[in-house]
Amino acid sequence: MRLSELSALVGASFDASYGDPEITGVASLQEAREGDVTFFSNPRYLAQLRASKASAVIVPSGFEEQITPVLLRVENPSAAFATAVAAFAPKEIIPAVGVHPSAVVDPSVVLGDGVSIGPNAVIESGVVIGNGTIIDSGCLIGTGVRLGKECRLYQGAIIRERCQLGDRVILQPGAVIGSCGFGYEFQRGRHVKIPQTGIVEIGNDVEIGANTTIDRARFGRTVIGEGSKIDNLVQIAHNVQVGPHTIICSQVGIAGSTRIGAYVTLAGQVGLAGHIDIGDKAVIGAQSGLSKNVPAESMVIGAPAKPMKEWKQSNFYISQLGKLYERVKELEGKLNG
Repeated sequence: MRLSELSALVGASFDASYGDPEITGVASLQEAREGDVTFFSNPRYLAQLRASKASAVIVPSGFEEQITPVLLRVENPSAAFATAVAAFAPKEIIPAVGVHPSAVVDPSVVLGDGVSIGPNAVIESGVVIGNGTIIDSGCLIGTGVRLGKECRLYQGAIIRERCQLGDRVILQPGAVIGSCGFGYEFQRGRHVKIPQTGIVEIGNDVEIGANTTIDRARFGRTVIGEGSKIDNLVQIAHNVQVGPHTIICSQVGIAGSTRIGAYVTLAGQVGLAGHIDIGDKAVIGAQSGLSKNVPAESMVIGAPAKPMKEWKQSNFYISQLGKLYERVKELEGKLNG
């Protein structure tokens, strides 16, 4: 692909006086070589940008420093680079339409047009699968599940009985939807299991990461709102409600019956206690622990979590304790002098 073609593809402007070199691939700032395009958006990587051997770099529109690679200026370098990556990436292998001979599909299953079911997949009775959905090898779809159109279930994903998924839902390998909620009553010296009779309901355009687990409700529904994106290794407990377009990063754990609003961000390893509310557009910093409600549009961090400004101030004070200790010792010495 010529640089002029790439520039048009990502919506960039560039100085044509540099010529129109061929671009053969994409790479990071450090790994890029002649023929590669890379991107720069974070000032902390400026030194790597200056040393990069890439032929072209996608940069913010206001970037003015003169460097060796050709600059492709755009409003959002990360998004533009994603477009470039897609252009050079190997085409995804799409399984052939139809049911693989080794798959087990109950006669009552309703398959839409253009459905693909891979090797050793198991589809139990009463399942309905929408047009264009792809179910890869080793997946299990339980009794009475409803799957929308153009979903993609990668290898080993499991959806247990009666759960419902909307259109264009993606389950990465090993995701488990509808496992039993962790509910017990302590009776006569024993933990007695409480039946988990509800379902999981997932909206349109949701993606669930590898080995993430979403428990069915004790009764009613565990809900993942449309457009939400959930990373790998996340645990979502019974009766949790996640609003639309929320981001949940890796290793987050959410206890039962917690309600999370729309456009919320939960950074990595956040832990949420049960029966709390997280308001719309709240941002919860990495490794935070929450046991109380969080208002909409707030930013909190820490364990226990507190407003971001307060947390930074507390950390600053803690960092000064050593100096304060030495100062007190010095003053005591003078007083006892």
